[in-house]
Amino acid sequence: MLYYRRGKENDRLSTEDLRQGLIEALERLGKRRKVLALPPDITRFYSRAGELTRCAWQYYGQTLTDILPAVGTHFAMTEPEIRRMFGDVPVGLFREHDWRGGLATLGEVPGEFVKEVSEGRLDFPWPAQVDRLLVEGGFDLILSIGQVVPHEVVGMANYNKNVFVGTGGVEGINKSHYLGAVYGMERMMGRADTPVRRVLNYASDHFGRDLPVVYVHTVVGPSKNGLVTRGLFVGDDIECFHLAADLSLKVNFEMLDEPLKKVVVYLEPEEFKSTWLGNKSIYRTRMAMADGGELIVLAPGLREFGEDKQIDALIRKYGYVGTDKVLQLVDENEDLRANLSAAAHLIHGSTEGRFRVTYCPGHLTRQQIESINFQYADLAEMITRYDPKKLRNGFNTVAGEEVFYIANPGLGLWSTRARFQ
Repeated sequence: MLYYRRGKENDRLSTEDLRQGLIEALERLGKRRKVLALPPDITRFYSRAGELTRCAWQYYGQTLTDILPAVGTHFAMTEPEIRRMFGDVPVGLFREHDWRGGLATLGEVPGEFVKEVSEGRLDFPWPAQVDRLLVEGGFDLILSIGQVVPHEVVGMANYNKNVFVGTGGVEGINKSHYLGAVYGMERMMGRADTPVRRVLNYASDHFGRDLPVVYVHTVVGPSKNGLVTRGLFVGDDIECFHLAADLSLKVNFEMLDEPLKKVVVYLEPEEFKSTWLGNKSIYRTRMAMADGGELIVLAPGLREFGEDKQIDALIRKYGYVGTDKVLQLVDENEDLRANLSAAAHLIHGSTEGRFRVTYCPGHLTRQQIESINFQYADLAEMITRYDPKKLRNGFNTVAGEEVFYIANPGLGLWSTRARFQ
């Protein structure tokens, strides 16, 4: 059922608009006894989820007893991050997701179904797991809050991904990422119906019906004067997601007539500290990059490769070496086979030799960057040449050279018309 909808390409929702829209939806839901909020973490700061979670806390008061950031395999949020994103919401309400041990298994998607949706590429069962708090907490409302935007693993972010991946377990996260990577991220990004989404939908339809989840979806896009919220959709079924996904494609997807020879991406240091997240610069631009082109990544906050120590070690060990090589490494190495999220990430971050990636890190050395198969450039030198304060999103001319600039790769998707079929 849809409880609230508002959104158009040229709409501009203020903080007050979001508050009023959410309250209208919550009023329609009726009185609740115990509420859990599932927002994203700091890596989705611009989703407006922080404000919406704060609004829900103000509305429900002591009835909202727990907030569980849907971190997936990311680091747990720090207190400064919580305060930055959620304002005066009490830090004591926040819980940490234990994606290795604190789980409840709701059921298992059959291997035959995974084989069908992957067109025969994979044949394994998929465990439908969530943080046990969702099952054992006694909630009569779970508010899943977040932004619908093109995504490299599932096609379009959010909806039941926030539940089954954001609060899911290591096996389910690993297998879902690997399914998307093996199927082909360029076949999925920007699409609401993908093999990974079908697996998640199967889990929702067969095992998740008893979870009292209501989805709060935003659509946020760029404008000449900064980010603008274009839509808010609140509902308890897939209609809510599809409405947001349709709007997101119009707002977050930039279709280009010709491939780009040089792209410069800036990664905000508070949001992007690892290549695990920073490689959104590669994921979201790869369908727009020209053969032989160069992607320059200005990454002042970059200090590691993985958001998890095990994944970080695997990235350092194997590097971004291309799909065929990664698939071979999975066959030959138990450590990579046991961590398919890492294998999927290595595929996602590989350019297949089609274009170059030059990372300009704030806290990693040339040797470290080159060891994982990227090129290195000095951050201070490159920021002087390509100054984020002077560049505007889109085409710029720098010292006579045409450069395409992206201020935040996590908020969009870029492709040539020929590559998006």
